[in-house]
Amino acid sequence: MPEYDVVVVGAGVNGTGIARDLALRGLKVCLVEKSDFASGASGANTGMIHGGLRYLIYDIDTTKHSCLDSGYIQKIVPFLLFRIPFIMPLTLKLSLPFFETYFEVYDKYARLKRGMPHTMLGQKEIKQLVPNISNEVKYAVTTDEWGIDPQRLCLLNGLSAASAGADIRLHTEVTDFLKDPSGNIIGVRVRDKSGAQELRARMVMQATGPWLMRTSSKAGVEVKIRPGKGVHLTFDRRLLNYSLIINMVDGRMGFIMPHENATILGTTDDDYYGDPDDLRVSEDEVDYLIQGAARYLPDITKARVVRAWAGIRPTLFAWGKNEDALSRDHKVFDHEKIEGVKGIVSIAGGKLASYRLMSEEAADLIAAKLGSSAKCQTHLLPLPGGEKEVSEKELSEKYGVPQYAVHRMVYRHGSRAEEILELTRERPELKETVCRCEPVLAAELVYCMRNEWALTLTDLRNRTRLGTGMCQGTRCALKAAAVLARELDMSAKDAENSLLDFLERRWKGNRPVLQAGTLEQEELNQAAYFLVGNLHRLLAGR
Repeated sequence: MPEYDVVVVGAGVNGTGIARDLALRGLKVCLVEKSDFASGASGANTGMIHGGLRYLIYDIDTTKHSCLDSGYIQKIVPFLLFRIPFIMPLTLKLSLPFFETYFEVYDKYARLKRGMPHTMLGQKEIKQLVPNISNEVKYAVTTDEWGIDPQRLCLLNGLSAASAGADIRLHTEVTDFLKDPSGNIIGVRVRDKSGAQELRARMVMQATGPWLMRTSSKAGVEVKIRPGKGVHLTFDRRLLNYSLIINMVDGRMGFIMPHENATILGTTDDDYYGDPDDLRVSEDEVDYLIQGAARYLPDITKARVVRAWAGIRPTLFAWGKNEDALSRDHKVFDHEKIEGVKGIVSIAGGKLASYRLMSEEAADLIAAKLGSSAKCQTHLLPLPGGEKEVSEKELSEKYGVPQYAVHRMVYRHGSRAEEILELTRERPELKETVCRCEPVLAAELVYCMRNEWALTLTDLRNRTRLGTGMCQGTRCALKAAAVLARELDMSAKDAENSLLDFLERRWKGNRPVLQAGTLEQEELNQAAYFLVGNLHRLLAGR
């Protein structure tokens, strides 16, 4: 029976951050995740390391911590972040003094994350930046935030934890907790494709996000959260180069944001009482977001939405507050102090932008309980790929690969992009562009299978954005399945099943936005794979 100092349950940003922190302190760590990295809230957020502008009035500590940790994250993984300029439209001249003062206060915290100071804009200046903005917008104020790929952030934390000695066990579900005669936690019982197993641990760390109440019940402890559903829409291209902070019909703050090579519109915030494993987007939620955006960007009603996606925020519980007013602060639960149950700690709440600070706080508590005096190093040591800068132009010329493909590869992998391109020396065919929307080379897919625990097409999608562009997998899914099958020596049936699972996941995001160009694209997609590719035979056998 394997024995560890700590078993961390959940491979979202908190779980991977905590696993990395503890492993770097020299503790023997096992990270367990029932699906893949960032398969819950961490993979369904906005993709911003932002300072919490809207929390400034009622949750100033969250704003401070988010800005502070954003500065640290920029230092440890500089290649994965990109600056996003924001414009906040204003319609009334009377509101200008208030927002001038508000942003003056925010600027003091924004310095911690290398934010630019705000500026006030008139209508002519606004039109120069966003030509198709509504004529009703007379004034605006600017700020900026930092975008990031949250799936890659979680993966990189996992890679760093593994290099420090942690065991990473994906697609492994915790089915129960091991307890001593006094009811204290001494490990977990897990199940994967190979069967059930027990993992002994001196401490179990719960970082299970929206599933926290469910896993806590199995452990015999209580953690109350107030799950909140957030929906986003992805458009097929960049509709603008400056993000807009907007107000929805109910007064909630939203945004229209260029993110990598697409545009994101979000987000909703509603109490959620359903199953976190069965999360769906309704047409009403799509209409709500489009309605809010069209007030500021009328042409957005003509733009093509390629996907709707949702996540559940594991927000700290509070009674009597509107969802939007709930604190985005976090809490680390020491169950020995709360219920007298030893061997287990939990974390809930918080934001992507402050994950490293949250992880440090949880790791400090666990280290103290285990008698370790080792200090946190996660703000000092770069994540994999952040050790040095590389020249995209030189890599392009050295390996004979288009510079834009190298640019996207360096964004995802940093200095490790050269390791990927080295694969093309012995196998030149790996220079082939599999996904043209992103783009993604065959070499990157092979690298992810060999070095990043990718076993399915969906795993590859989470690591490379394969199939997330305007064609939604029509041109690349079958090619990628062939690369997957060859590298992992899969049978034809297993490769087809991986392809079908990938397409079904894409369908879940496409279904709520099936209209105009998206509907036509989906008809083409299904014709290619089910009429020509005969995948309907697999469906019949399921």
